[in-house]
Amino acid sequence: MHLLRSIPIPLFSVALAVLAPAQVFVQQVKQSRDVIEAYRVCNRFQQLFAEDLDFDRAFEATFTKDPARRRAIAIAEGEFGDLDLTSIDDATLVTAYKNRMQVLFFTLLLLDEDKKEVSFPARIKEVYDRGKPRTTQEFRSFADLLKRDVAELRNYLTNDPAAAQRTRSFKTALTKPIEVPQHYVVRPLTSYSKGRVLGPKEEYYQIGDYAVIREGSEMKIIGIRFFSIF
Repeated sequence: MHLLRSIPIPLFSVALAVLAPAQVFVQQVKQSRDVIEAYRVCNRFQQLFAEDLDFDRAFEATFTKDPARRRAIAIAEGEFGDLDLTSIDDATLVTAYKNRMQVLFFTLLLLDEDKKEVSFPARIKEVYDRGKPRTTQEFRSFADLLKRDVAELRNYLTNDPAAAQRTRSFKTALTKPIEVPQHYVVRPLTSYSKGRVLGPKEEYYQIGDYAVIREGSEMKIIGIRFFSIF
C-alpha cells in the first residue's frame, strides 16, 4: 500500500503555561495585525473543512490565489514523484493536488489504530496500490482517477461505522479554534523549505500546522501539515 506508507502524520504540540500558587503575573503581548489575521484564516480553513470535509472548498476560501504559487504548492505537496510536470496545465495540476489531499485526509479517518492491519474492500485497496504516475500521459489519467477515488472513499467513510465515529471526532476537533498566543510574540520566518512556493527571503508565519503569508490585503495559507487528533 504505497500511499499508506508515505503519509506524514505529525502531532499537534500544545504549549501549556503553568502558574504557581503564588500570584505570578505574565504580561500579555500585542500581536501584529498580520498575526491576528493569520490565525483567523487558519481557523476559517478548519471551520469550513469541519462542515463537510471538502478540502477543495476550504482550499479555495483560504489558500493563496496566486496562480504560480498555487502550482508550486501542488508540485511541492502533491507527492507526485519526480515526474516533469511542465506540460501539465495549472487547472489539472491544482485539481489533482486538492483531490490528493482529500484522499490523504480520508485515509487518516479510515485507519484504525486498534488494528495491526487495515482491511479494505478490493476497490478501496486499489486506491492505495496504484502507485504514482510515470509519464505525463499517465498523470492525466491519474488525475481523473483521483476524482473518482474521492467520491468512493467518501461513500465508504459514510457507511463504515468505525470510520464514521472517527469522522465525528475529527470534525469536533476541527471546530476548536487555534488560539492567538498571549505571552510571546509570533514573528515571521524566511527560507520556506517546500519547493518553490516562496523565495528564500520571503516571509511567512508558521501557525501550528499552517504556513501563512500576506498576499495583497489578505493573509493566505500556502501550506498545511497533516495533524493527528486521534
